[in-house]
Amino acid sequence: MTSLFAKKTVRLAIIGLLGCSVSAIAATPKNTVPYNPPGVILDLKKKNLSLVKTGSYLVNAIGNCNSCHVAPAAAPISNSVYAAGGDPFKDGKEIIDPLRFLGGGRKFGAAPAQVTANELTPDAAGNPGKLTLKQFITVMRTGKDPDDASKTIQTMPWPIYKNLTDHDLKAMYEYFRALPVTPAKP
Repeated sequence: MTSLFAKKTVRLAIIGLLGCSVSAIAATPKNTVPYNPPGVILDLKKKNLSLVKTGSYLVNAIGNCNSCHVAPAAAPISNSVYAAGGDPFKDGKEIIDPLRFLGGGRKFGAAPAQVTANELTPDAAGNPGKLTLKQFITVMRTGKDPDDASKTIQTMPWPIYKNLTDHDLKAMYEYFRALPVTPAKP
């Protein structure tokens, strides 16, 4: 049985971590977005900067969305999210490949049940992953495939993301809207 003291300590630790995160976001210069990978140039025109900053934190520091939604490298085909010479497990430094960032196309599993991660950068209409905000929130809350609502996305950690607030999901969506479109994939 967990003591009341332990529960309060955990709550205070979480509040402290969240406070540090909010402080880090609030302390950044006006037009910089914390946690956004170097080389990923955001389009902040007509975007809510506060939401973009919070979304960047949720997408990059907490959600690690690029690990699954990275575009594969051309040659050799690689699922690594890192640019050449920037794998922290090998090179000691981290360099995210900005040309493949959240570009989709990473494969999971084997045929016939193979799943391909969707691109999360905006389409020509400005919709991340070709989804409206309403569709995005539905996917994040239910895991339902936006192209076939009878299917549940098995590789997406939606059971965790469904617990995010509407504000958090709107912030993630706003950050995705600010991303550059990923160049053509191999």
